[in-house]
Amino acid sequence: MKLYSYWRSTTSVRVRIALNLKGVDYELETIDLTKGEQRAEGYAALNPAKGVPTLVLDDGTALTQSMAILDYIDTAWPEPPLYPADPRERALVDAAAHAIALDIHPVNNLKVLGYLKSRLGHGQDETLDWMRHWMHEGFTAFQQMIRPDTPFCFGDQIGMADLCLVGQMVNARRWGLDLAPFARLVEIDARAREIDAVQRGMPENQPDAQPT
Repeated sequence: MKLYSYWRSTTSVRVRIALNLKGVDYELETIDLTKGEQRAEGYAALNPAKGVPTLVLDDGTALTQSMAILDYIDTAWPEPPLYPADPRERALVDAAAHAIALDIHPVNNLKVLGYLKSRLGHGQDETLDWMRHWMHEGFTAFQQMIRPDTPFCFGDQIGMADLCLVGQMVNARRWGLDLAPFARLVEIDARAREIDAVQRGMPENQPDAQPT
């Protein structure tokens, strides 16, 4: 399989970690979002949304949207599971994961930020305030949605909600979000980063990583 990824993409972080956790072999293809490589004709044919990640299966099927890719990965390679078996518990995990994947990320991604600046005339400080506001709102909800006393978000093992959290914490630190109100999330993120599969999926450990 081939994974099209950008080192700083938090959605790519989720998928890289999931593949690593499952022990799935894949070839990494880098797409530089800052250079607009996602808009190249060949890549746009694979991913009409012109984003990352894209997972191209051995039969040539191109899967897009990180949450759909993660669902495929967890179904195709069930161990270790990213979701609990109980349907009610799975719904709780999904709700928390979606608080990050659907509430925070879409209003913090490169396309939205670019539009705020280039088309609506907002400066860098205003854009940073925008991102921090929505991360704070989303993290506040997320912290209340997860279990209060487990090593990871919903249990003893890393799962779907943790993958979404780890990726978003990259952006939270990058853009200077005050993490003092989110001690539980900081603890979970630190615990997750001790896992080799997580470390190998982090932005700084990618072949296209750039000095910051």
